[in-house]
Amino acid sequence: MAAWQDSAFSTMTTDRATATVTATAPETGSTVDPYRGSGAGDFLLAAPAPERRVPMQLSPMDRRRLDLHAALTTAGIPPLPGDLEAIEALCLLDDRTNATVQRWITSTP
Repeated sequence: MAAWQDSAFSTMTTDRATATVTATAPETGSTVDPYRGSGAGDFLLAAPAPERRVPMQLSPMDRRRLDLHAALTTAGIPPLPGDLEAIEALCLLDDRTNATVQRWITSTP
């Protein structure tokens, strides 16, 4: 087995016509899609315990910057390197103005 292959699967095949990848699990012989998981469910990490979190408050400017980045990302607009200066300038504005800009980005009333 090549180093790049996942050892959890005995064989992997790719159908280039449909861009489908399937793998055969060695213990069961069943075919699964390694990119969709085994169907057993997601194994999400638990949220950290509140008492173990670092007691640090974000400044209003940092919170607005994160909110703007989140709004742009949600809208599918990746910030370009030159956009970071504009985001910094917008973060200096008050919360109400920032909420308006975010509403424009996400197009929600």
